[in-house]
Amino acid sequence: MDVVTPRHLTSVTGTGIDLPDPGRLVHLQFRRFAGCPVCNLHLRSIVRRHAEIEAAGVREVVLFHSPADELREHVADLPFAVVADPDRRLYREFGVESARRSLLDPRAWLPILRAVVTGTWHVLRGREKLPSRTPHGGRLGLPADFLIAPDGRVLAAKYGEHASDQWSVDDLLAQVSQSRSAR
Repeated sequence: MDVVTPRHLTSVTGTGIDLPDPGRLVHLQFRRFAGCPVCNLHLRSIVRRHAEIEAAGVREVVLFHSPADELREHVADLPFAVVADPDRRLYREFGVESARRSLLDPRAWLPILRAVVTGTWHVLRGREKLPSRTPHGGRLGLPADFLIAPDGRVLAAKYGEHASDQWSVDDLLAQVSQSRSAR
């Protein structure tokens, strides 16, 4: 996808989101299911550096293929927009896949183990809720990241090869810097 068709999304909290955002870059993340341990671990890294991301002129928008009702209890404290896409319309439009390799790729095993251990600790301390045993849309989603300009151009994209293959905050900020120096 080279240019994002303008649209209005609604977050799970009811906040409206223009995509693209006419005033700033958008980091559009495609995650897996509500309560996904790998997704939660990754999103905590985004939360820790959210002020730095915003200072770089970037708005975070995170999509999950879970229904809004399932998502709300897992994302209520996140400082950025979370959008439910249970029918995977945007996943299909952006070419974001599901595949067995999301969990079977050996590069995902250590991050999955770390996410499960960390997530279990947070559940035991009452900071997180367990995911559904049978999440809507399944467990095999692959992550994806897009950096979208205010005019809708996709400046950079990453399609994950396994469950934990996404941009880190440093990767995102490097993409922002590259896109600005390319102009």
